[in-house]
Amino acid sequence: MTVIELALIGWAAAKPHLDLFGTLGLLLGFIAGIMPHRRGMLLASAGCAAAFGLHYLHLGAFTGTAMCAIAVLQNFVSMRAIGPEGRAAWVAPLFAATTLVTVGMTLATWSGWPSACAGLGALLATGARLQGDPQGMRRLFLGASLCWAVHNGLVGSVFGLTCDLLTVSGLTLSLIRHQRRTPHALSAT
Repeated sequence: MTVIELALIGWAAAKPHLDLFGTLGLLLGFIAGIMPHRRGMLLASAGCAAAFGLHYLHLGAFTGTAMCAIAVLQNFVSMRAIGPEGRAAWVAPLFAATTLVTVGMTLATWSGWPSACAGLGALLATGARLQGDPQGMRRLFLGASLCWAVHNGLVGSVFGLTCDLLTVSGLTLSLIRHQRRTPHALSAT
């Protein structure tokens, strides 16, 4: 067997796993976890959700696709209408409606445990996006990422599972970094 034949065999084995949207989602998911500010976290998270929505569509994971579409909408609404000073009056009814849609889409696209994990992950992420505080967002996104890790393991998304592990790492590092800064900031005042 020649080097060229080996390379062609390797390419044929790797090609089905190379997904541009999965790669983009992976990168944006990690970036979202380490962004220092809420707006950056939400913008990167919206991009990640859009990319993974297309990735899941390619895999035939329709609950994941639906949850990502809802996530894109919620990220942009949260970025524009929720902050440390509060939230616009129309946000609560909109998020309640998207929560009902999340439950409905989970049931409509039900495929067992993958759907349950995607739905629970989406609901935890919804709670995260309602937070005005970046640390509160990170804690809930951490729970959501763990649910999505199980989903991605069950549907066979190597990109999704890798993204979840990187996102969990980035969120954990950011939470620890903030916790270490807080005592110093308090003692300086």
